[in-house]
This record gives sequence, structure tokens and C-alpha cells, in this order.
Amino acid sequence: MTSPASADVLPRPFDQTHSADPYATYRRLSTQAPVHRVALPDGSPVWLVLQETDVRTGLSDPRLSVNKAHASGGYTGFDLPPALDANLLNIDPDDHLRLRRLVSRAFTPRHVETLRAHVEAAAERLADDLAHQLTSAPCADVVATFANPLPLTVIGDLFDVPVRDRQTFSDQVNTMLDPPGREQLAAAISTIHQFLLDLVATRRAAPGDDLLSALIAARDEDDRLTEDELVSLAFLILMAGSENSQHLISTGLLTLLNHPAQLAALQNNPALIPQAVEELLRYTHPNHMAIRRFPTEDIEIAGTRIRAGDTVLLCLASAHRDPARYPDPDRFDIHRDDQTHLALGHGMHYCLGAPLARMEIQIALRTLLHRFPQLTLAVPRQQLKWRTSFRSHALKLLPVTTHTTFPPVPEAAC
Repeated sequence: MTSPASADVLPRPFDQTHSADPYATYRRLSTQAPVHRVALPDGSPVWLVLQETDVRTGLSDPRLSVNKAHASGGYTGFDLPPALDANLLNIDPDDHLRLRRLVSRAFTPRHVETLRAHVEAAAERLADDLAHQLTSAPCADVVATFANPLPLTVIGDLFDVPVRDRQTFSDQVNTMLDPPGREQLAAAISTIHQFLLDLVATRRAAPGDDLLSALIAARDEDDRLTEDELVSLAFLILMAGSENSQHLISTGLLTLLNHPAQLAALQNNPALIPQAVEELLRYTHPNHMAIRRFPTEDIEIAGTRIRAGDTVLLCLASAHRDPARYPDPDRFDIHRDDQTHLALGHGMHYCLGAPLARMEIQIALRTLLHRFPQLTLAVPRQQLKWRTSFRSHALKLLPVTTHTTFPPVPEAAC
């Protein structure tokens, strides 16, 4: 059995080398041991779990709590006001199951399917914007022009955000997801919190055919959502429904551009796009870690003793490249036989919005590949800029062009 390392000698693997190639970091650590005690960039001690079987087991282990009340030190995650923190990602049974039952009554596959036409129309409008940029400039940024706005447009439709408020709404969300500093982050969260409070009040007074109205109306016998639960759930849907899809659209497109044979197969047979999205979820999902967890008692993972209250990070990205689980795991293959993955969760915390996320990404890639069959990178791959932390790996921008030859254009031109 492995004993914990001393806090003052913990390795710090999330450095500049990690930023350049996170998968190399996970591969090196996993080869050494399945579980590591490491320090995050801010010095917080955490346990990093790397192998697929342990990550999968950990995601459904009831002894690994997501409730911060069980934390005794180390990393506790995103700091939110209490009214926004009591969401499905931060609570355990029985409260989690109670909320999930209520939310699932509103977030049904039927309701998601009614959004398909909205998503397709939004994707076409944004593709028009991208086409305009590509004809009026040497290149265009897919992140800013297409990948970021599409999920926010879908969330706006889900919540029926008034058209006049959508730009402000989107600007605040983008600031929250990629803040210039702590003050701007706090201000954006406060603004969004108040916006959601006002939106819930409006829907209570005049219900519509939107998700918030359905959540307000959701009942389980005499049970219903409280005001704080409504607002925190709306905030979670906003966060989870925008950031992951935004990043996967852009990194997914980049992955396809980097694998021309796979790209050609999709262009020749768009029916393969759903299975391509599953492989992208495994191969290049932007969230590298599941939400932090805290053991409610002393436990053992892969022979390593972990004390109650310590922070445990289950590394999805490492699990998805585990050679014991996936043959040739670093190979991107849309024809891969085993397309199971952990990108959308596992067990009790499996993502309720998974059908919507899949639909968005499939429509986004189908639209881009159909509208821009000659799309190519506008800068060398090594010049792409990434937003990398110990939690995620996402493109800051993705300059593309439809030129048939590589144009020597500056990134700023996009």
C-alpha cells in the first residue's frame, strides 16, 4: 500500500511542458503509477487518478462525494455564491436524486428534439457569418465566429432569453468562461446571477414553452424546486451547456483538419458524423478532469490509501488514452469499434444534457463540413494558441481559410 507524500515535496506536473502536450504528462505519470499525490499550480494538494478502470469506478463510488462540506483541505473547485453552488454537480444523494427527478421531467428527449430546427437554423446563420469573413478577409476565427456563439444561441432558445438581451447575456457568459481577471469574473457571475433571478421571476409571472417554465412547473408529488435550486440549476445548464460544446466544436474541427483521411470519409458519408462525435469525445474532450471529489471515509484506489476529506481528481483525458482500455489510444479513428467513453459522465452524475450536447456538436460539424469543403488551417499548427490548465485544454482561436494553398497570413488578420 502506498503512503501519502509529504506536502512540501509534492511534484508539480502542470507546468509549461504540460501546457504544450497534456497527454504526454498523463502518459508519463500513468506509466509510473496509477495514482499520484501532486500539487496544483496554486500549491493545493490533490490525488490524481489516471487509469480508466479506476476513473470509471471512482465516478460511481458513493464514498467519493462532490459536496464541498466533506473537504478538509486542498482544491475545492470553482468559487460561486451559495445561491449558485447548490447545483447537481455539488450535491450527493438523496438531494441529488430528488433534483434529478424534477429536472428530468423538464429536460426530456422530446423537448430536446424540438430544438433541432433551432440549432440547425442557428448553425446556418453563423456559417453565413463565417462565409462572409472568409470572402472579405484572408482568414476567419472559427472559435469567435461559430463555435462560441452556437451553444449560447441554443441556451438562449432553451431559456427563451429576449432577443434584446442576448448580446449582453452572451458577453457576460464569455467573460465568465475566460475572464481577464478575478474582478471581472466576480462581476460577470454577479450579473448573470441577477439576470437569471429576473428571468425566473418573469417566467413565474408569465410561463412560456421554455425550459425555465418547465422547471418551475416540475413537481414530484408535493415536491418542487426552490428559488435557489431553480437559479443554480439554470446557472449549471448555462455553464455545462456552453463551455464544453464550444470547445469541442473547435477542437473537433481541428482534429478533423489534422486527419485528412478521416475528414474525407465524413465528407463522403455524413452519416458517419454521430460516431465521429463519439470518437472526438474520447480523443479530444476539453475537460480533462471530472469535478473534484472528497472521500467521506479513508479509501484505497489502486493500492493507494487516500484519507477522508482529501481532494481527488479523476483524470478523464488520461482514462481516454489508457492502452489497457483502448487499443492504440493515441490514434484518432472514427471507425473505432469501442466508442464508449466517460466524457459525459458515468453513474449518478451522467450529464442530463448529453442528448443536446451530441445534437449540437453533430449539427455544428455537419454544417461546417458541408458549407466549407475546402476549409484548412490558416496558420501552422504549432502557432495555434491554447487555453490550458490542469482542468482543461481548449483553443483560444482557430484561424481557418478556404484558400487551396497555405496563405502566409498573420493570425491578427483573422
